[in-house]
This record gives sequence, C-alpha cells and structure tokens, in this order.
Amino acid sequence: MRASLAYTRVAVESSRPPQLLLVVGVYLLGVAISAAGEAMLDRRRVALGAVPLLALAASVHYANEYADHETDAITEPTPFSGGSGALARTGVSRWFVGVLATGSLAVGLLAAAGLGFAGSLEREALAVLVGATVAGWQYSLGPLRLAWRGWGEVTNAALGGLALPVYGAAVLGGSLVRVALASLPFALLVLLNLFATQWPDREADAAVGKQTLAVRWSARRLRVTYTTVAVLAGVVVLALHPVVLPTPVVLASLPVAPLVGYAAHGYTRRRLPWPSVTAMVGLAVLQFAAWAWLV
Repeated sequence: MRASLAYTRVAVESSRPPQLLLVVGVYLLGVAISAAGEAMLDRRRVALGAVPLLALAASVHYANEYADHETDAITEPTPFSGGSGALARTGVSRWFVGVLATGSLAVGLLAAAGLGFAGSLEREALAVLVGATVAGWQYSLGPLRLAWRGWGEVTNAALGGLALPVYGAAVLGGSLVRVALASLPFALLVLLNLFATQWPDREADAAVGKQTLAVRWSARRLRVTYTTVAVLAGVVVLALHPVVLPTPVVLASLPVAPLVGYAAHGYTRRRLPWPSVTAMVGLAVLQFAAWAWLV
C-alpha cells in the first residue's frame, strides 16, 4: 500500500499540476486573443484542443523530472524552483517518470491524431502542438538537451509564452501571427521568470554539469540582461498599441509594471523568485480578463 501511494504521489506531483493549470490558462489566453479578433469562438473545439495539450504538457514535465533527477536531489527547492522533488522524497526510481513521460506522449499524440482525423483540430494546430512537444522534450533530453547548453531559458519562453497562445489561435483557425505578436510581452515575462527560477538552482546545476545561463553568466551580467528584457517588455507593449494591443489590454497590463521593477531590483540578491513568478502569472490573468471582455 505504501509503495502504491508513493508511485501515485510521484505520478501526480511530477506532472506539476500548478504548471499544467498555467498551461491551460495561457492556451485560453491565445483563444481569447483570437476570439477578440477575427476568429469565431467554438467552445467545443477549445475543450477538445485542451485534451492532447494537457497530455503532451504532462509528458514534457515528466521528461524534465527524469532528466533533472540529480539536480533535484541536491538542490534546496523553493515553491517555484527545484522541480517537484517527488522522486527525492519518495525514493521511487526515475525509470517510473520515464515510463509516465512515454505513456503521456503516446496518449497525447494519439488524441491529437484522432482529433485531426475527425476534423476537430486544424493542421496548423497539429503542427504547433507537435513542434512544441518536440522542443519541450529536447529542453531536457538528448540529443539537444537545450537546458543543459544555455538555451533552456529562451526555449522555455518561446514555448510557454508564444507557442501556447498560438496553439489556442490555431485551434480556432485564427491569425497565428497576430496572436504571436500580442503574446510577445507575456513571452518576455516568461523569460524573466526563467531567469529568476534558474537562479536558486545554479549551484546544483553546476555540480551536475547543467550549464544554464545562471551557471554560465556572472550575477552582474544576469542583472543587466534581466533589466534589459524587463524594459523591452514595456516598450513592446507601447509599440503594439493600438494596432495589436487594444487600449483595455494595455491598461490591464500596467499594474504588473511595479512588480517587474521590484523583481529586477532584487534579482540575484534574493533567493525566492516569487516577484518574477507573480508578475508573469499576473500579466497572463489581467490580459486574459481584458481580452475576454473584448470578445
């Protein structure tokens, strides 16, 4: 009984439910942006599109847990970094999350193929979903192992900040370019979030040879880059107004600005990355509310 509970705990925690919830939220952000434009809102398609998305996102999380088991075992986790820690706490072998990763991948691909065959998922949506899944696996695993070579932050920002909302647009048959442009400020905040959450793990990552930017770069260079990206996010919001970002969306984004500034001021000086995480989630929630109001 204890063994079964341990395996269940690993299966649930290693899927990272809070991150799966955020995945769905960002997907719906893309849906809202598209529906506020030229696309017709089809709730059935949106619900069906979430099915393979969740399975494939879980497979990427499981793959990440499998690849990072050494780092996660020696780092001091925070609520936002260090992986789920489920393997280290339970003593379950990492082969189990490897099996879960493969199984979730198969389920997600089969669901996507079935929906595509039935005409419930457009070709563009299938292409975005499969491409993002391949990149998500290569974030942690070979042959590319992007996160281990200093490309993980940009890759994750592109996947979580751009590919997810673009997939939402593709599900509705909306403009992918327009949604990608509208999502750019959020993608930049996802990048800041990655900078912040990699910082607490830098010593453990260095010990196992995982060369994230937090390992490769000095604290000063990281702070300068963080501040530059933060300023760029604000500039992009203004530059995209009003053609891409309508006034309600811009106004909804403003409350996040002080938090981004606070996060930039304390980056590398504080261990907990909560200001960056809160700013990223806050922008997603506020912009979603504004776009939904415009639908």
